[in-house]
Amino acid sequence: QVQLVESGGGLVQAGGSLRLSCAASGRAFSRYTMAWFRQAPGKEREFVGAISTTGGSTNYADSVKGRFIISRDNAKSTVYLQMNSLKPEDTAVYYCAAGGSFYPSLASDFRSWGQGTQVTVSS
Repeated sequence: QVQLVESGGGLVQAGGSLRLSCAASGRAFSRYTMAWFRQAPGKEREFVGAISTTGGSTNYADSVKGRFIISRDNAKSTVYLQMNSLKPEDTAVYYCAAGGSFYPSLASDFRSWGQGTQVTVSS
């Protein structure tokens, strides 16, 4: 397994941007499909997006398509989530995950999870 640590969350006004980072330990990072999920209070954890091992392919939930961008730097063992045009409904704890399938990206398939970082979007 790989250990994951997210950072970059915070409070932002609607229409603003944030960039989340997820740093991974271990030397096998480049072998893992990486994904971002989020969970709002009282709701199920939901898929946000995924990126293939090389970064050549990405997959997004419809709710964030066109606003969020996932990227990775295998040399730094880090995956990023650039969030633009944020909406109040994007408020959630965001988690990165490793080791699952690129598509479909089911939370139950991912073996390693970070502790999460809070993103709050004010209206």
